[in-house]
Amino acid sequence: MTNLTIRPAKSGDLDKILEIVNHSILHTTANYNYDIQTLEIQTKWFEDKKTKNMPVVVADLDGEVVGFGSYGQFREKIGYQYTVEHSVYVVDNVIGKGIGTKLLTELIRLAKEQGFHVMIGAIDGDNTGSIAFHEKFGFTAIGTIREVGYKFDHWLDLVFMQLILK
Repeated sequence: MTNLTIRPAKSGDLDKILEIVNHSILHTTANYNYDIQTLEIQTKWFEDKKTKNMPVVVADLDGEVVGFGSYGQFREKIGYQYTVEHSVYVVDNVIGKGIGTKLLTELIRLAKEQGFHVMIGAIDGDNTGSIAFHEKFGFTAIGTIREVGYKFDHWLDLVFMQLILK
């Protein structure tokens, strides 16, 4: 990898973010949606993140967005105000090259900077690679909700992982 930059997303990145999201919807259980998103929906998501002062960061490899990450409020009730839930997506052809690590490192840094106390990851139970990835950052599995999702003609377990931010 020659020139990798982790930077705040811009509206011009939304086409590529949308492509990454739609790939995950159509081909993985990392996203429990069934229907692909539109640019209008992705733009509303992006504007909502900006309004709520929640980051969206991209991995820019030689001028091409190859991954993104974000977080948002874990639950809407005021008592959860110091907890965020994050997502990190990386395109298939660069998985395992450290891009997800750089994205999650930046999200953790930003969450600490913003004064959050806990970061949550909600991961499909069969996604052992993502679970191991999160464990490297100190996330611990705190519970599994059995058969809470349904996609690709089978029931899916959801593993919650938690990192207490210092």
